Amino acid sequence: MANWPALGSIILPNVGGWANGLFFAGQIRKDNSEKSWYDELKKPSWTPPKWVFGPAWTVLYSSMGYASYLIWEECDGFTEDAVLPLTLYGVQLLLNWSWTPIFFGLKDFKLAFIEISVLSGAAVATTLSFGSVNKTAGLLLIPYLAWLGYASSLSYYIWKNNPKPVKGQ
Repeated sequence: MANWPALGSIILPNVGGWANGLFFAGQIRKDNSEKSWYDELKKPSWTPPKWVFGPAWTVLYSSMGYASYLIWEECDGFTEDAVLPLTLYGVQLLLNWSWTPIFFGLKDFKLAFIEISVLSGAAVATTLSFGSVNKTAGLLLIPYLAWLGYASSLSYYIWKNNPKPVKGQ
């Protein structure tokens, strides 16, 4: 029998990621040989290929979703014990989903860096909170924190090395 709460917890964070990906895909890819504005940005040599982001975020969203399920299960649902960790989780998830529209929609690289910095703090708080309730849930967020550190460094580099407004806005 399917564990619907676990499946829902895994699918939910992916929904926002997939929606952002579908909505902003045209900002990153062009159907013809023309380069997108994203391709024209000055990016560090250690920027991963574009195709890496979708699979990486799917794994990360699924891990954080399952971690949230472990907290929900450990606390017997949305009880008083679950309020803090699951609220922190919800806040960091909304911040996570907000970065893409700021970066790709507004093309505001400074604001995107500030936002991902706040997101990283919220993700650390979530990880610590999860870990105090369920060690496995906390450990499941460690790859997410590592990726956020990497993504933050990319965001910072792009902000500092692309000071002029992006063409083709």
